[in-house]
Amino acid sequence: MPLYFTFILCFIFGTIIGSFLNVLALRYNTGVTVRGRSKCMSCAKTLTWVELVPILSFMIQRGACRSCKAKISWQYPIVEFLSGALFVLLFMLYPPVSLVASIVTAMQIFILCILMVITIYDIKHKIIPDPLVWTFVAAAFLLMFVGNDTNPFVVPSVMQLLSGPILALPFALLWFVSHGEWMGLGDAKLILGIGWMLGLGYGLTALTMAFWIGAIFSLIYMAVSYKTFKHGLQIPFGPYLILGLYLVMVTGWQLFVI
Repeated sequence: MPLYFTFILCFIFGTIIGSFLNVLALRYNTGVTVRGRSKCMSCAKTLTWVELVPILSFMIQRGACRSCKAKISWQYPIVEFLSGALFVLLFMLYPPVSLVASIVTAMQIFILCILMVITIYDIKHKIIPDPLVWTFVAAAFLLMFVGNDTNPFVVPSVMQLLSGPILALPFALLWFVSHGEWMGLGDAKLILGIGWMLGLGYGLTALTMAFWIGAIFSLIYMAVSYKTFKHGLQIPFGPYLILGLYLVMVTGWQLFVI
């Protein structure tokens, strides 16, 4: 099978998973299960499969419901496209060429799905649910013990084990001292998993990039939404942390050699 065809299949599969993650994030903690059929948020019409094709349905329908013409959020195609693109990147970074490599690929995909739901939920509700973030932390911890075909099971070094707590502790202290005003405890838990995934040097690079990108976007948002900022503004930090994580994974940048 040609390599480009494999990437196309990965992208399509990723968009389908992204569509499901959208539903999962929107229904999480609402009492509505993911088993129910998707409906229009405005007219409650049950959607057909033609209206649920990732990205394409949004484009064909011009971002509106076929029945009531209500606008459909851009969140849906954006999440679907990002999921597809990240699936391709993960298969490039972690190709499933062997049994152990396939385990790593599967774990990375699982982690991506959890982080995608966290991102959507944090943007909408300004909070990171404990079950989701602890699932990510557990997966990141287990990933440290996966090696290669020669040595499938590895024991992490002391520094690898400490990298997560070292990075997370200052942010947990910020949460404690400020009583949650400066930093959410969910962000500290997220950083714990990032530290275990990347190690100390790369993890610190991811945090630095998250702060830079977050600061730039916050300044732009404050400039264009002055009235909102004037009456108080909450900017979720979790999505920037996750963006920093994947930027480091994809680019390999390391600002701090530790």
